[in-house]
Amino acid sequence: MPRGRRKASKKKSVKEPSKKASKSKTILGIPETWEAALAYLLGWLTGLIFLLIEKENKYVKFHAMQSLATFITLTVASIVLGAIPVVGVLLSPIIGLISIVLWLWLMYKAFSGEKWKVPYIGDVVEKNL
Repeated sequence: MPRGRRKASKKKSVKEPSKKASKSKTILGIPETWEAALAYLLGWLTGLIFLLIEKENKYVKFHAMQSLATFITLTVASIVLGAIPVVGVLLSPIIGLISIVLWLWLMYKAFSGEKWKVPYIGDVVEKNL
């Protein structure tokens, strides 16, 4: 072999385990991605409903529990901030904007089949499944 030339090393690519949803059945008989997205539709209320009715599907249960925990946290934060004079009036609309953006993002991710976790809340939910 001539100097300066090296053989190209064959590196094996390591695949991360997929966080995509499977195509398993749900209690409503609709695709699990739809049911998971519906768990976010009315915030914590639909999260609670789907958590109570879905017994088998872990993907849907994760999103239902995450919806419940996320939107109850945001609702409580908004109420508490709203009770604080001046500061609450300034920060409460920011919580509202965060809620809307997060709501749309979570529905999109659930519908696309991705198990996206809200920081801290998603980890707690995953441990409690």
